[in-house]
Amino acid sequence: MLLSKRLTNQLENGILPPLINMREYIMANTAQSKKRIRQNAKAAARNKAQRSKMRTSVKKAIKTIESGKETATVLKTACSTLDKMANKKRIHKNKAARLKSRLNARAKKAAKK
Repeated sequence: MLLSKRLTNQLENGILPPLINMREYIMANTAQSKKRIRQNAKAAARNKAQRSKMRTSVKKAIKTIESGKETATVLKTACSTLDKMANKKRIHKNKAARLKSRLNARAKKAAKK
């Protein structure tokens, strides 16, 4: 498969996310398709970072709840992050609701102990 020189360099330097389907890296013929490849790579990187941030905030909330420290602020930030991700369509709104519900249930259970 022929890859453009720039895409090959970006792939080797880890700028482009590794995709399962190599067709996404085939050299584009038109300016529009070249631009779409750039936009898709940029969006994929941004989405990956945002999902990682969301997962980190949920894990941090769980750890804080289990340790019994001040859970209100961490829980609030985790729920806020989940809502933002759902509004940006990074995750489904039902998944955000499910995760928030589980976090609140965990916090409530920890408060009883």
